[in-house]
Amino acid sequence: MKLIFLGPPGAGKGTLAAKGVEICHIPHISTGALFRSAIAIMNPLGSKVKAVIEEGRLVDDETTILLVKERLAQKDAQSGYILDGFPRTLFQAKALAAFSAVDKVLNLEISDAAALERLSGRRVCRKCGANFHITFNKPKHEHRCDVCGGELFIRKDDREAAIRERLEVYREQTLPLIEYYRNQGLLVDIDGQGLVDTVVTNFKKALEIC
Repeated sequence: MKLIFLGPPGAGKGTLAAKGVEICHIPHISTGALFRSAIAIMNPLGSKVKAVIEEGRLVDDETTILLVKERLAQKDAQSGYILDGFPRTLFQAKALAAFSAVDKVLNLEISDAAALERLSGRRVCRKCGANFHITFNKPKHEHRCDVCGGELFIRKDDREAAIRERLEVYREQTLPLIEYYRNQGLLVDIDGQGLVDTVVTNFKKALEIC
């Protein structure tokens, strides 16, 4: 099963993807992980990605497409995958279609208010990267990580002004993408605001596996 997850920041794509890996036995492939992997290898492509990110710019379409194409060619992705964070644009979607045929595109829908609540309440450990939430997943100690005891902080892109900007950018980039896949009969809308178990049940229904 070859899947794409769409959804605004805070929609729960990562959480559902983790469940999808267990259910479908396919890898979760995110562009963020691909960028980090490329940087760790520090080949010419990784050096390019590192320079772009350090300058605060977005990695260009051509580089992103190449990284995704290389990843999908690996053995574990031959029977399927969950793509998260790619494609982001119509250009990327059309490029993907040239080397991999997608089975379904799952569009997680949440309100701006829900996205703001989820993201603004997130706290991240500076030391180990563990995630907590002041409402949904409270740490035992307000400013300390339960895992390693590291300091918890608010990411710059989790502040309200940044979240609202991210939501606007997402809508601007993704609306054409949603229509592109809807017109192909591949898009399935899923309510992302319910409990995790409810979202997972709807995910299974969309794939006709329950």
